[in-house]
Amino acid sequence: MGVLDHFSNVFDCSHGSSKLKRRKQLQTVEVKVRIDCEGCERKVKRAVEGMKGVKQVDVERKANKVTVVGYVDPNKVVSRIAHRTGKRAEIWPYVPYDVVAHPYAAGVYDKKAPAGYVRRNDDPQVSYLARASSTEVRYTTAFSDENTQACTIM
Repeated sequence: MGVLDHFSNVFDCSHGSSKLKRRKQLQTVEVKVRIDCEGCERKVKRAVEGMKGVKQVDVERKANKVTVVGYVDPNKVVSRIAHRTGKRAEIWPYVPYDVVAHPYAAGVYDKKAPAGYVRRNDDPQVSYLARASSTEVRYTTAFSDENTQACTIM
């Protein structure tokens, strides 16, 4: 860093009175909302379409999922749906089945999840519980066809 860069950072006066606003990033927001009928679907879609910055709204009634594409804040989308429709809304809590290492671990598997999805879980305790212990690995690989040192008493 040169001397001129240092002085320009020290005497920078533009941080408080900038007239240029930072533009939000284009993003996809997925929200879980209970949608029972066509009326509910229209109500949710209208509530979100009226927001500033929304480019596209897709509603999947069977999955209870609303996908919003635009220059929006995810928390504002959730609060807008909850306020306008009176329904409970939350950020989409599921990820595809293929992404998770142990989809049937406690805390990840969810019976209410749509087909092909499991619950997203960033908790390190759950991922720790999903791993097999060293004794479990020893027992499962002891009689494996891939193990050349397996038991030969047969």
